[in-house]
Amino acid sequence: MNNQKVQIFDTTLRDGEQVPGCKLNTEQKLVIARRLEELGVDVIEAGFPVSSPGDFSSVEAISKVVQNATVCALTRAVKEDIEVAAKALKYAKKPRIHTGIGTSDSHIKYKFNASREEIIERAAEAITYARTFVDDVEFYAEDAGRTDNEFLAKVCSEAIRAGATVLNIPDTTGYCLPEEYGAKIKYLTENVIGIERAILSCHCHNDLGLATANSIAGVINGARQIECTINGIGERAGNTALEEVVMILRQHPNLGLDTNINSKLLYETSRLVSESMGMFVQPNKAIVGANAFAHSSGIHQDGVIKNRETYEIIDPTDVGVTESAIVLTARSGRAALAYRAKKIGYELTKLQLDIVYLEFLKFADRKKEVIDGDVHQIIKISNIGILI
Repeated sequence: MNNQKVQIFDTTLRDGEQVPGCKLNTEQKLVIARRLEELGVDVIEAGFPVSSPGDFSSVEAISKVVQNATVCALTRAVKEDIEVAAKALKYAKKPRIHTGIGTSDSHIKYKFNASREEIIERAAEAITYARTFVDDVEFYAEDAGRTDNEFLAKVCSEAIRAGATVLNIPDTTGYCLPEEYGAKIKYLTENVIGIERAILSCHCHNDLGLATANSIAGVINGARQIECTINGIGERAGNTALEEVVMILRQHPNLGLDTNINSKLLYETSRLVSESMGMFVQPNKAIVGANAFAHSSGIHQDGVIKNRETYEIIDPTDVGVTESAIVLTARSGRAALAYRAKKIGYELTKLQLDIVYLEFLKFADRKKEVIDGDVHQIIKISNIGILI
């Protein structure tokens, strides 16, 4: 049976750009948008057009160059926002307006000073108005993670009745546990009137480090779109990381879910976004971090050298990394030293390796990492009769 498709909605250029100090100009956004389309994302959220003239121009420019992906613009449930977004999307081949409103009791009381009935009315009006400009309208129920399920189902039912094609269920504050978020999605699939006419979408934040887990729980329970960013960048602690959810679904075929992403471009795309935004990728970041396929423990190194799958569940080439890295440190064993020595031209016998290894340990205790130049030096001072 073929895997069911999970759409990837990339919001690197909108939610991801909300990181302080990571503002991109239009030309940088165009470069990233082209790469996202090449990567295979289904939807590119290009910006929030009413927020500034620059954002409007970027959304308009992206709409002109993107050929296959849907181009999406964010709005509030405000007529002017929707009108401006429609103008910015004028050239898009597949335009989508993304409009919505807060639905949790906290947002209703403190942000809008409104009643639940008024929130539903405003949501429906915004969707109906957006549908006069485009056929594809996504509705977001902001703070859905803290909205009680019965009311959320009612809001979503009315959103579909008004013409929404996608229902975004954001865990805006990153509050939910995976089982809670998954149960919320399941409840909506079973209780929203007309749900067969819309796609449920996961938009999870990482305040408690659960964005990826929540998104996976969401698609397991019926959602068919994940909203995410490259490297997991975004407001506060960030968003769901695109590269993580893509590879989780790829590595767990038993889930029967997959995406259209060309995973071999993940590492390269990660570097592009990191350099464009000046946003450092932590070395231990899953999938695209510098240490994601690096091994320094002797036990791990010996296993990987014998068979990569002993300590790697992903082939690094599948995400665009050339090969696993065997990093020489004081915790490395003979197998790793012999492997690295062979890489730079030395075939050491067991006796030679024993001698060189003793010298290596002295060297490694003085340095955090032993590099190829150091290995040359270690072999030279070991005096084992090999010419340098």
